[in-house]
Amino acid sequence: MSGAVEITVDPDGWVMWNHRRARCALGRGGVRTDKREGDGATPVGRFPLRRVLWRADRLTQPATGLPIRPINPSDGWCDAPEDPAYNRPVTRPHPTSHEALWREDGVYDVIVVMGHNDDPVIAGLGSAVFLHIARPDWDPTAGCVALALDDLLALLADCGPGSALTVPPPIGPNPTGQPAG
Repeated sequence: MSGAVEITVDPDGWVMWNHRRARCALGRGGVRTDKREGDGATPVGRFPLRRVLWRADRLTQPATGLPIRPINPSDGWCDAPEDPAYNRPVTRPHPTSHEALWREDGVYDVIVVMGHNDDPVIAGLGSAVFLHIARPDWDPTAGCVALALDDLLALLADCGPGSALTVPPPIGPNPTGQPAG
């Protein structure tokens, strides 16, 4: 049964929960306490896991206690700070800058919406910070936390209401926020 899970991200590129550990990719801009739109950084903080979105045409519904719904081809996420829908889901086409959630590369086949800059939304402090699937080469993200699909599914199976992900500030030099070695 899934319950509230506390997830910790090591700025060296590891996610830990319930005595488990999995490799993750972090933002190309490192881990930062002063996250800004477009900086490529993974923000420091404690973020509730809001809901899960997934590509029903590619995967079966992930097991989780979190709210879940399938992604549609028209789903997007606004990343234009001047738009009233900033850091909110939008329907595509959308008149201002936004990310398409229906992607061909597979990294958004499972997305966990994290409570970053959403209560309240403050223009320019970062949008679309998700937990999602890592690229096969573990390339850095645009600011998200990314895990291998099997690890993400195992994490989601443990999560329920009250689950949160914490990214602590980095200790020592590691400007990329990527795993050492």
